[in-house]
Amino acid sequence: MIMPPKKQEKPTKEKKDVKKDVKKDTSAESELIEKKIKTPELLRGFKDILPVDQGKWNFVRDSIRSLAESYSYDRIDLPVLEKADLFHKTIGKGTDIIDKEMYVFTDPSNRSVAMRPEATASAARAYINHGMLEQPQPVKLWYTGPMFRHDRPQAGRYRQFYQAGFESFGADEPIVDAQMIVMGLQIFKDLGLNVKVQINSIGTAESRSAYIPELVAYFRSHRSKLCDEDKRRLQKNPLRLLDSKDEVARGLLDGAPQILDWLDDKSKEHFMKVIEFLDEVEIPYELNPFLVRGLDYYTHTVFEFLLADDEGTKAQNALGGGGRYDGLVELLGGRPTAACGFALGLERMVRALAKYDINPPQFPEPKVFFAQLGDAARRVGLGLFEEFRQVKVPIVEAAGKNALKAQLEVANKLGVKITLILGQKEVLDGTIIMRDMESGAQETVDVKKVIQLVQKHLEK
Repeated sequence: MIMPPKKQEKPTKEKKDVKKDVKKDTSAESELIEKKIKTPELLRGFKDILPVDQGKWNFVRDSIRSLAESYSYDRIDLPVLEKADLFHKTIGKGTDIIDKEMYVFTDPSNRSVAMRPEATASAARAYINHGMLEQPQPVKLWYTGPMFRHDRPQAGRYRQFYQAGFESFGADEPIVDAQMIVMGLQIFKDLGLNVKVQINSIGTAESRSAYIPELVAYFRSHRSKLCDEDKRRLQKNPLRLLDSKDEVARGLLDGAPQILDWLDDKSKEHFMKVIEFLDEVEIPYELNPFLVRGLDYYTHTVFEFLLADDEGTKAQNALGGGGRYDGLVELLGGRPTAACGFALGLERMVRALAKYDINPPQFPEPKVFFAQLGDAARRVGLGLFEEFRQVKVPIVEAAGKNALKAQLEVANKLGVKITLILGQKEVLDGTIIMRDMESGAQETVDVKKVIQLVQKHLEK
């Protein structure tokens, strides 16, 4: 007996709920996956330096290194992490760096450490630690690398930024101050940037102690106009008022007492000699009686480099600066040692190159393209490519592409003069095809003579 087909049961409420749960689980899993693959974000105030910008960066770095070598400065690489006390001692209380910008934390050894906000203090520490006082003086050092300040990000200012610096230890002559300014200007000249120099003297600690009461008295009479931050500076570190970024405080400077009027005779004599040296070599400069720089360790000469035709504020268009810091080494426990130096902001220099439409290539423009067909050609090509590199013929390839047409398209985009084509037949014959990309003419030549033939062709 044939039984009738069994009627399909309608899904019970329980089964429906299971289906709903499955949907819910799937939805939850999707959300979890979506969260997991969310694109990571760059920290605010930090920046990737992309390949498209590396030409400018190489130009800046190479110009700095070339000048350092010309003036016999020795390269030193300093650690990014230092004991926080190093900067607390040297930079000074009441400065923006110490009060709100330093990256400070406790390491696993329970020490207070800091990401370096500047490198002069580190260079002075190294001078002491490694007994450089016993070397012939002056000891001349230069460095480049990242610094860190939790500053408010703005044009040309990042929380990780790059500086190059020059430090001279062991010479107190004014000629050193003048030479530092000449060196800085020469770097900008080599880069094609139009830069001006502002210069001042802040004298010795003794002359500043006579000046500061006058400065305090002046700003106290205008205290109601100051912002809260500048009111704190008036109490903690009045000299920082001269470096204020607040427009009201900057407007009050016109009537403020000038430190040049309070310099002792020795400070005046030192500064006048610096000016005379600059005049002798016809270096243009502007006297800025309110220039103090942002660090407490400076003495005597201070100076800054600014874009000559930039309409931005000083805080935005200053490309670097420095001065003399004769008390820094002694402050860190070393013997009294005269010292002078300056630092340059690489991001701002690169930004200035873009402003002037200066766009050097990342590497020398390639003249030759190397096309390879098949594994045998690739094996031979590895060695041949290296031979071209050793004789400094700029050569490029697209080894990841297999088709000749695709490789020739790359060669055309690069605008090379010659394309070398190596296939399986050429490998067996010990030859290579040499194509003139302008005329389209090509010839098969001995692979052992190809470098010589290419060099001869490029000389035409």
